[in-house]
Amino acid sequence: MIVNFCLKICYESSTMRRKQLLLLKVGIVAWLLVVYILFTYQPSTTSPALSQDDLRLIKDGPVLPILLIACNREAAVRRSIDLLLKYRPDQERFPIIVSQDCGHKPTRETIESYGDQLSLIQQPDLSDIEVPLKERKFKGYFLIARHYKWALSQIFQKFNYEAVIIVEDDLDVAPDFYEYFSATYPILRSDPTLWCVSAWNDNGKAGLVDVKNGSSILYRTDFFPGLGWMMTKELWDELGPKWPRSYWDDWVRAPEQRANRACIRPEVSRTRTFGKKGVSNGLFYEKHLKQIHLNEVFVPFTKLNLSYLHQEQYDPSFEKEVQNSQVVSLTEVKSGRLTQGVKYKIVYHTKDVFKRTAKALGLMDDFKAGVPRTGYKGVISFFYGNNRIFLAPGNNWQGYNPSWS
Repeated sequence: MIVNFCLKICYESSTMRRKQLLLLKVGIVAWLLVVYILFTYQPSTTSPALSQDDLRLIKDGPVLPILLIACNREAAVRRSIDLLLKYRPDQERFPIIVSQDCGHKPTRETIESYGDQLSLIQQPDLSDIEVPLKERKFKGYFLIARHYKWALSQIFQKFNYEAVIIVEDDLDVAPDFYEYFSATYPILRSDPTLWCVSAWNDNGKAGLVDVKNGSSILYRTDFFPGLGWMMTKELWDELGPKWPRSYWDDWVRAPEQRANRACIRPEVSRTRTFGKKGVSNGLFYEKHLKQIHLNEVFVPFTKLNLSYLHQEQYDPSFEKEVQNSQVVSLTEVKSGRLTQGVKYKIVYHTKDVFKRTAKALGLMDDFKAGVPRTGYKGVISFFYGNNRIFLAPGNNWQGYNPSWS
């Protein structure tokens, strides 16, 4: 309409030739098109072509994928996924990748029912695996090790993530599960004496941790806890090429892999296993694992100063705390007559004394590569009868003895 009006004026006020009128019409249309584009165009902010680096700039905090290891337990995997989704603060920052082995159709269909809330990858090698005759009954551990190697290779080599949080399909997670890993990731990155962060406390029974006031307390430990843990791509580049055929978690705990590095772990667990049935046939489940207390209080870890976990700050403070604690006997601790608020220490010198003491207190008493569960510098920190107690080696301690395993 505007164009015709303009042409009418031009026609009535001049004797332009038809060719000139055509050129004028084209020019006016072009001018109007430019004006329209300038006033109506807005660049898209939802382009599907955004790279991973672009996406990381959009959201605050690191991108930490959750790798959920699954096989053939559809009810268990649903329970795990439901909690991971319930507490997940952001899908782009915490993409959930479920890696399924076994080729179990009902489990696959359960995972697929969540649609685009997560991603499913499937371990392609379902062939039988060669196992030494004397270890036939432990075949499941060989299959799990193969699955882990494939899944972690996908995370770091195919998807090119910088870190990953690993869970299995029999874990409940706490409300601040994501907050915990978000806050500890920078510490893991910046301290070469650390090699993992775990949400698990092996001695995390309600009677052995400070449930009331200890939810924000974090520790360093020489024992690899697993059961909901974070590792970096650099660590996978180190471990991946020599990954074992079986018993991967015990292999990780060996001195050759640990290399005197520690993990971060909480006072109160951020994961709890409900997997009584599995390749371990419920080992420790009724006596220990079932009784682990899952944290219920949301702790804003990302707003806390966690620099005390760096080795140069942590070690002097921890060693001073242990040294200044009052020495007591197992009998005195069990009596329940200790002064509340005072820190105490039970000293051990031999493997047998450690095991007897740990068992009497309800602590896990086993060793892996000579390292007791939750141990740091040989010390076990726990809560008993409203007191902080240290089960600590004597002052002449020379380091872990692998023969204690």
